[in-house]
Amino acid sequence: MTDREDIIKTIETFFEAGKTKDLTPLREIQLDDPAFSSFSDLPPYDLKDYKTSVELEELRFVSISDYDYSIRNPKISIFGDVAVVAFELTQKGMLVDTKAYTGEFMEIQGRATFVLVKKESWKIAHIHLSKIS
Repeated sequence: MTDREDIIKTIETFFEAGKTKDLTPLREIQLDDPAFSSFSDLPPYDLKDYKTSVELEELRFVSISDYDYSIRNPKISIFGDVAVVAFELTQKGMLVDTKAYTGEFMEIQGRATFVLVKKESWKIAHIHLSKIS
């Protein structure tokens, strides 16, 4: 597998966790290191560390049933052991409120930037997700 294929596979694995509800890969594909950071298009909007990011990602993915996503127009730039990937992103599904037994369809059009570093494999070191109004 080429680096580019490996990088896209890593990013797809991130979003596939939302579809499969197997959240284990989220901890494996992200860099468990103080250098990790993330910004999201959902509150809280502050810069998050690895532990907080993973916890919020898990919560988000289990709260959305029938989750689906599409990655469009990915641009992959590789600089040695660092890669920057920017793409357009659509996410959709049913936001479920298990206490009220209700759901609301959501569709988010957005943009994403992922920074990955190559250790033994490509690991996500930074995520920035933003909605397009």
